[in-house]
Amino acid sequence: MRGIRRNITVWSWLGLLAVVAAILSEPAKAGTTSDEGARKVIAVAAAADAKFAFDELVAEFEKAHPDTKVQVTYGSSGNFYAQLSQRAPFDIFFSADMSYPDKLVEAGLALPESKFIYAIGKIVLWAPTNSAVDPKVETINALRHSSIKKVAIANPEHAPYGKAAVAAMQKLGVYEAVKEKLVYGENIAQTAQFVQSGAADIGIIALSLATAPVMKAKGTYWEIPADVYPRLEQAGVILSWARNLPETKELREFVLSEPARQVLQRYGFSMPGK
Repeated sequence: MRGIRRNITVWSWLGLLAVVAAILSEPAKAGTTSDEGARKVIAVAAAADAKFAFDELVAEFEKAHPDTKVQVTYGSSGNFYAQLSQRAPFDIFFSADMSYPDKLVEAGLALPESKFIYAIGKIVLWAPTNSAVDPKVETINALRHSSIKKVAIANPEHAPYGKAAVAAMQKLGVYEAVKEKLVYGENIAQTAQFVQSGAADIGIIALSLATAPVMKAKGTYWEIPADVYPRLEQAGVILSWARNLPETKELREFVLSEPARQVLQRYGFSMPGK
């Protein structure tokens, strides 16, 4: 896979560094305690598309479990898989697809009985409100517009949402026409920031990010038909070296509960079996 085909300008990168720093949290150390006392800590590796939904879920879980602290690091599922293959200090992994949790189970790095599907992701074509194109009107043909010079997607080498974006463009017959315009975010959250900041003109991002308040008020989107890209079954798994295992299992069960499902659905996720 070739790298970014068109360089992002220096000023754009400087602006992005501050924005991305805010959307992605710092890595956590499994099994440690917080500064607030002897609270048990659950270290979570989570796909970046779940950022806004999980922020709500974590707040609710901690309210119900005051003796437990959940520390979430957001990023691309493929990068997390590489880290977890080296036994990175996380307790539970929420991937944007099923293949990475499956590989961890097959390698003996995750508890087989702990694997679960927590959501079905969707992708959209998103453009800022000041764009010359309206994705709702022009749909996928917006990518061909003369004003569109840079199209942001997540890096398909390690981000499931990037793979889905490429598959959708190929299926809809626009990939060859726009492939030279593509710029790649390290994960889907960074991809969204590329478009929101103006570093890219339009992007294919997760519906869960497009519906978040920070994005919803600043752009419009067209939901890409689900039958033109592989189904994004988002799965999770508990790592075999997880510390504070009872608390980690409680978090897993909470994410699968009906109240949590309602939060995920509010951010545009579908539920397994639907």
